[in-house]
Amino acid sequence: MMGAESFAAYKNLLLFLVTAGVIVPIFMRLRMSPVLGFLAAGVVLGPFGLGALARDVPWLSAISIADAGQIARPAELGVAFLLFIMGLELSWARLVRMHKLVFGLGLVQMVLSSIVLSLIAFALGQTSVSAIILGASLALSSTALVLPALAERKRLSSAVGRTSFAVLLFQDLAVAPLLISVALLDVRNGAVGLGALYAIVPAIATLGALVVLGRLILRPLFNLVAATSSNELFLAACLLIVIGTGLVAVASGLSMSLGAFVAGLLLAETEYRRQVEVAIQPFQGLLLGLFFVAVGARLDLTELLDNPFPTLGTACAFIAIKSLILLPIAQGFGLSRQVAREVALVLSPGGEFALVVIGTAMAAGIVPASAGATAMIATTLSMFAIPLMVRISESLSNRGASEEASLAALAPDVTDRAERVIIAGYGRVGDLVGQMLTLHKTPYLAVDNNAALVARERSRGAMIYYGDTAQAELLRRCGIASARGLVVTMDNPAAVEAVVAAARAERPDLVIVARARDPEHAAKLYGIGVTDAVPETIEASLQLSEALLVNIGVPAGTVIASIHEKRDDFRRMLQGPEKEGRERRGIRLSTRGGRKGRS
Repeated sequence: MMGAESFAAYKNLLLFLVTAGVIVPIFMRLRMSPVLGFLAAGVVLGPFGLGALARDVPWLSAISIADAGQIARPAELGVAFLLFIMGLELSWARLVRMHKLVFGLGLVQMVLSSIVLSLIAFALGQTSVSAIILGASLALSSTALVLPALAERKRLSSAVGRTSFAVLLFQDLAVAPLLISVALLDVRNGAVGLGALYAIVPAIATLGALVVLGRLILRPLFNLVAATSSNELFLAACLLIVIGTGLVAVASGLSMSLGAFVAGLLLAETEYRRQVEVAIQPFQGLLLGLFFVAVGARLDLTELLDNPFPTLGTACAFIAIKSLILLPIAQGFGLSRQVAREVALVLSPGGEFALVVIGTAMAAGIVPASAGATAMIATTLSMFAIPLMVRISESLSNRGASEEASLAALAPDVTDRAERVIIAGYGRVGDLVGQMLTLHKTPYLAVDNNAALVARERSRGAMIYYGDTAQAELLRRCGIASARGLVVTMDNPAAVEAVVAAARAERPDLVIVARARDPEHAAKLYGIGVTDAVPETIEASLQLSEALLVNIGVPAGTVIASIHEKRDDFRRMLQGPEKEGRERRGIRLSTRGGRKGRS
């Protein structure tokens, strides 16, 4: 008996892991979006799929989800983690620069779409209150599906991606007042009670408190955790921030995702931003997948089969209406017709918060059960179309400078595309390398795992972050794809080797210069793909020789030439047979004076 109870407790988790480990890779192998894989798994395994058949075939209960509500709560964390990551990618300063899109385009889209859809619902026989709730709910789009679908197509940093994000952000801000209004609606006369205005005050106060306390607490907290050099404690602190701020927001009437987004914005200003992104990313991906499974599990196939035309008609109608409304609005805000058309397609389907708002309104008796069920199924169906909408919008795109120029006045690029040199390790050696790069007007980004050093150098204005550069994901977050070069300055030979190996796996053509302990260590670094290794013992000997010879009267030009010649001899000896293989792979070996072809 105890064994059966244990299996029941972990069954849904096991089914989700099977979905993530087996079904989704199959979809990816077929060149289909993994989002569709999670959604399809939710439909098949959910209470309206195999779960419905389990009543007649009991053994199917072991491989089905009987109640979608069992995974609904943990699934909400997926959206919260997604918004947290988006907050990390922004910052308060960048958000302010996007205000025309967020509070301009986002506000107008939400208001006009709500009005038009509400009037249509009212004309179809809904009460004024029910029509307003349905119209406002269907005006929302899906943050959880649109952003990952755009990211999958590498379009999140494009004009379409940034515009879509801005509109979605305003919609997320609008969810809390909408839910509060639903809770306080007077069903008898269809009016919103005055208490709704007062109920918003605690939500705003909580938002302000999160911002103020976050600025005071987050950096000291991560300073304390980073000083332990424990990856487990660092991860625990990250999870605490995301879940804690989300729950505080929920308690005050805001959405969990909005609270997590604020936390991400606050951490974006700190030196821990890059490492936090790396720590959170796996959780965000898995929990977002769980959210998609939950969405699929909510699709009532019986209701769809019983009323196919009203349901499909509702989905197609509000998709078309939202597209037609958003297209001229986006153009009115200065976006090109091409970008406006793509944004309209991507944001026209419904969103996850529509399901929450309509469900709350149905439970309160504000929206009739039949109309609410039709709207929820239509919304879910439209969400299934989002990956297809993103692909269609991409096929219509003629990417280039024109679409970026149309957005420049409204929202500067929120991504960091600078072609910098990355300095791994910022102790005395790394600091001097940074000074020389600055002298030659070459931008750089430094990373070190000493929290105190990072805080000190950051206070002096250095572009430095806390993290472990041996992690490939952190290198990606630091822009290794567009980096001009990487210099590894740590004094730990094993750490240097780990960074070089990770970087070379990411960029076969990247210039990598590394600090070596001795000739043997330098030879090993050349073997794993370093462009140039500088052994401490050899370099110290050469510099001592140079100083001695000049000071005893040997001509400086002759000394410098001989030192360079000796240095080249050592380099050829250390590179050994690996040199030819690296040259065939396109890795250009440098001399002390710089790379070949670069003065």
